[in-house]
Amino acid sequence: MNQMIINTFSYLWSATAIDAIAELVDSGYKTFEVPISSPHCWPDELSVQERSASRARLDGYGATIRSLNAGGYDINLASPGANMRRKSIDHIKQVIDLAEAWSVTDVVISPGTRRPMISPSLDKVYGWMYESLEALIPLAKQAGTRLLFENTPYCFTPTIEDLAGVVSTINDEAVKIVYDVANAAYIKEDPVQGLRSHHESIGLVHISDTGTDTWGHDPIGTGVIDWKELGNAVKDTCGVNNVVLEIIREENPLQEFNKAMQDLENQGWDLGH
Repeated sequence: MNQMIINTFSYLWSATAIDAIAELVDSGYKTFEVPISSPHCWPDELSVQERSASRARLDGYGATIRSLNAGGYDINLASPGANMRRKSIDHIKQVIDLAEAWSVTDVVISPGTRRPMISPSLDKVYGWMYESLEALIPLAKQAGTRLLFENTPYCFTPTIEDLAGVVSTINDEAVKIVYDVANAAYIKEDPVQGLRSHHESIGLVHISDTGTDTWGHDPIGTGVIDWKELGNAVKDTCGVNNVVLEIIREENPLQEFNKAMQDLENQGWDLGH
């Protein structure tokens, strides 16, 4: 049994999250991260009965969903429009409710975006985001989940330093970081150093490879990431059971995941089979 968490992103358009998990469980994968995207997994489309049925299937497979990724394209916690922030909070609240129904411990969120031209000041954007979080943190705690901010290149907090600052300002165990090493490498941040320096603030690590010209979530060893050093950093900090494999390939995802496991072991990773 593999301890690493598998992200079902590759199945976004081809299967529901639960059907994707059914296929992956047969190959020995047991723990998953699910992106919130219609029709793959969308809270608004899941009735109470469907949630219960899905939960029963997960239990039957011996599978766990560790994290739900609420996404960042349709929503913006730092929008200048108060009603848009409320819509975004409401969407994440729906994700938190689903997390509670499925006993999911982590909800991945995006800090938000700001307009690329004539951007609002960072002070304002941070203010809006913190205001949104004041509504969300109590909901997350009540549901027994954590909120994990992801470092994404198009957000106003692209670096690990930015996010570590947010986490220390909030200073609450309910808010941590999910550190995406491909996103870090793409903006030319050293992911090994990022993980080692800020591991106390990091709840999960997303792994995949990328180049610096084209942003990708690519197979291990095809980009710029030093997998040996990253493996050592993971072992010294968060451990492999807090690592999410987020290679995104629509063609033969299962084959891609199996190959990634082999490639990581070849780079010295102990995956605790």
